[in-house]
Amino acid sequence: MPEARASVERRQRIEHYLDSGAGRCWLSQPEIAETAENALLFFEGQRYGLEAWVVMPNHVHALFTPMAGHSFSEILHSWESYTSNEANRLLGRSGEFWFPDYYDRFIRDERHFARAVEYIEMNPVAAGLCLRPEDWPYGSARFRRRSAGFQPASAARMAALQKGEARMAALQKGEARMAALPTVLHDRKPAGKP
Repeated sequence: MPEARASVERRQRIEHYLDSGAGRCWLSQPEIAETAENALLFFEGQRYGLEAWVVMPNHVHALFTPMAGHSFSEILHSWESYTSNEANRLLGRSGEFWFPDYYDRFIRDERHFARAVEYIEMNPVAAGLCLRPEDWPYGSARFRRRSAGFQPASAARMAALQKGEARMAALQKGEARMAALPTVLHDRKPAGKP
C-alpha cells in the first residue's frame, strides 16, 4: 500500500476511535471543556489567529495561524500547560493530562483551509453529539453559523470571541485572514487509558 494511502487510512482509524468516544473523556465535563476552550481563546489575536476549533469529549482540534515572533511549540506549550494544570486541579488528580503525541499539518491552500474548517466544525455532528455544528457548545461553529456572512477568522475577528455574545458585531468587521503566515491544524487528546 502506498505510504500516502496508508497515512490516510491510519488517520481515518484514529478519527473513528476518537469519534466513538474511546479513551478518557475528561473534556466532556463542562468545566474542563470550558477551560480548554478558554485556553485556546486567551492569546488569540496576540500570539496567533485562531481560525476554527472544537473541544470534543476526548480530543481537541484547532486551526490557527502563528503570529510573527511566536512559534508553534510555544503556542502548544501554553495551551497544554494551562489546561493540564487546571484540568488536573478540577479532577483532583496529578500527572499527564494530554497524550505526548499529537497530529498536526500545515494548510496547503485555501481549498485545504476550507475543508479543515468544515471538518473541525462538523466533528461533533459526525460523532453523533449534536444535529447541527452550531449546537455544540465548545467550538467556533456556534459563532460562525449565527452570523450571516461570517468567514474564516482573522485575529481581529476572533479576538472578539473573548467577550461573549456582545462580540458578534465585531466578528463581521475584521480584516482578511493573514495568508502569508503558515496555518496549522492541530489535533490533541487527553492521556490515559479507556
